[in-house]
Amino acid sequence: MKSTLALAILASSCPAAFAAEPLSKIRVSDDRTHFVEEGAGKRFVIWGVNYDHDDAGRLLEDYWADEWTKVVEDFREIKGLGANLVRVHLQTGKFLKAADRADDESLKRLGDLVKLAEETGLYLDVTGLGCYHKQDVPAWYDALDEPARWDAQATFWKAVAGACKDSPAVFCYDLMNEPILTGGKDPEQWLAGEPLGGKYFVQRITRDAKGRTNEAIAAAWVAKLTLAIREVDARTLVTVGVIPWAQVFKGAKPLFHGPEAGKPLDFVAVHFYPKAGKLDETIEALKVYEVGKPLVIEEIFPLGASLEETVEFIDRSRPIVDGWVSFYWGKTIEECEKAGDMSHAVTAVWLKKFRELAPAATQADAPKP
Repeated sequence: MKSTLALAILASSCPAAFAAEPLSKIRVSDDRTHFVEEGAGKRFVIWGVNYDHDDAGRLLEDYWADEWTKVVEDFREIKGLGANLVRVHLQTGKFLKAADRADDESLKRLGDLVKLAEETGLYLDVTGLGCYHKQDVPAWYDALDEPARWDAQATFWKAVAGACKDSPAVFCYDLMNEPILTGGKDPEQWLAGEPLGGKYFVQRITRDAKGRTNEAIAAAWVAKLTLAIREVDARTLVTVGVIPWAQVFKGAKPLFHGPEAGKPLDFVAVHFYPKAGKLDETIEALKVYEVGKPLVIEEIFPLGASLEETVEFIDRSRPIVDGWVSFYWGKTIEECEKAGDMSHAVTAVWLKKFRELAPAATQADAPKP
């Protein structure tokens, strides 16, 4: 990462060094097949990164108050990789003081982040309601029953959307990362599955179906939170980033992006990690999420496949999707190379390839096939 001193000297001596062209608000095209810039109508293709935690595993809210310069540096570095979007993951416990009261300090810092995105020329995918660090989830929040929990989630989104609504840099609101319903291990817990790197990325929206269908539960939840957003922001796109169950279970159909629950959502966001030797199956699973809306692969990384296979998956998915979002964890390519371990080595090689692919990935001269 660039030194703080060097960054400060460059910024003060050459203010235009970090200047970016004004961003246009992004909307869905009139035929509902892709994204376009408002006004010009030019197609917009996402090539972004998840900025979910830093190299030490800290979440954004853990350091953005005291280490703001680090955030600024990271955004500059992300821009330098050729990205045009950053997906940030906001934590429930950091943005709600109580079930009906938002945290003003966090909202103010979010406003700073939005301004930084504008200045850097990066769009934001604002993902909310995170409970990634179990120890940081407020006891009062876990104690809420389903209706009260949904009410608190609506409070969260109304406050966050209120802080973001006036900026063209805010591309979308992602209601929750990988929500699920009932079942599985420990069904009485709101957080589901085994933690990954100490983080719970999967969360239940209900613990008891009470005779309702999955479709009815998902539809009611999406409608409630989307309505909370629309009370203050009528323009910014809304989605839900989901686990691609069609990649896990043959014949699985979209739930949150199905005909019932997906009506208020503007586009499909799904998380695909290609599997070695199974690219044909992965592409077929991806096609399940073609539902007549723009489609974004909101998470992708060479986790279960080689770099070459991951690149091939991106190439083969190009006629289907409208963007890809990988990862950036706060270390530059050079810093990853110097780290001397396998994990950082893989990240360095991938970031080089990500940077190399950026110009072609964001090419938007022609309409979507």
